[in-house]
Amino acid sequence: MTGYAAILLAGGAARRMGGVDKPARAVGGRPMLHRVLDAVADADQRIVVGSSGPLPRGVRTAREEPPGGGPVAATAAGLALLDPGTTTVAVLAADLPLLTTAAVAELRRALAACHSRDDPPPALDAAAAGPEDAPATAGPEDAPATAGPEDAPAAWRERLDGRSAALACYVDGDGRRQHLCALWQVPALRSALDRLAATRGGSLDGAPVRGLLADVAVREVSWSGSGPPPWFDCDTDEDVRRAEEWTR
Repeated sequence: MTGYAAILLAGGAARRMGGVDKPARAVGGRPMLHRVLDAVADADQRIVVGSSGPLPRGVRTAREEPPGGGPVAATAAGLALLDPGTTTVAVLAADLPLLTTAAVAELRRALAACHSRDDPPPALDAAAAGPEDAPATAGPEDAPATAGPEDAPAAWRERLDGRSAALACYVDGDGRRQHLCALWQVPALRSALDRLAATRGGSLDGAPVRGLLADVAVREVSWSGSGPPPWFDCDTDEDVRRAEEWTR
């Protein structure tokens, strides 16, 4: 047991795709949801929130409350199913067909490195990271999940803050955080959900993902591996076509 789990968010209306079951759309001959499940095949638990389709054996399912309540409500529903010994959890959109095990391992390394006393502190999320904050390149694609802080790529970006990171997430080439391609410390995620719910009368229905990151220390990770960007999500038919080209 590694203490690592994954929550995949498979709900959403997919309005820009005409309301289709987006995670079930095939890229490279396989549903996007199943490609993401493959990327976290080494997790102790894999939980899919919002899907009603067939899933591999051992994958658990949940439904956000209310149905259609958005990714934050879905994250809370998945979190409720985690085993007590779970220490870290990947929170992933189900429309990331280019995500790989190596890319998730990079997030795990980055978050583990944050908790070394010799490691520089992470960024504090007081506002959105802008292009001027664009990170440098990340570490090698084949980085093992079990690597220690001494192996951490120097390019993980940080600002002085003095706190250990609550999560590690990818950023795109313009420095924008990909909040649904992230790895959280479980206690920090629980606290963030509780804080956000408290500001919304106890409800997470329709809560923005950005709201989870208020006053949270974040380790940002960019990707410079040999493959396509693992954070690439498919919101339109054109995105699906582009992902198909990358998988050829």
